[in-house]
Amino acid sequence: MDVSEKPVVRCSVSNCKFWGDFRCQASEIMIDIDAHANVKANSEFADETFRGDHKDTASKSSSTCCQTFVPK
Repeated sequence: MDVSEKPVVRCSVSNCKFWGDFRCQASEIMIDIDAHANVKANSEFADETFRGDHKDTASKSSSTCCQTFVPK
């Protein structure tokens, strides 16, 4: 995939402001591990890097969560 292409991100969280018929419509998406689920990420995109200067690992997809969520 070309870096300039936007990947399709499927989502079932219909009460998110970025939800669009099972596809995320956010211009940028932050995914983190569940251990950081209560971290207050800048979901309004005030910080373009989403404080992405740290790296984590996950052993399975169920250990991850989307930090981009903003309720409608």
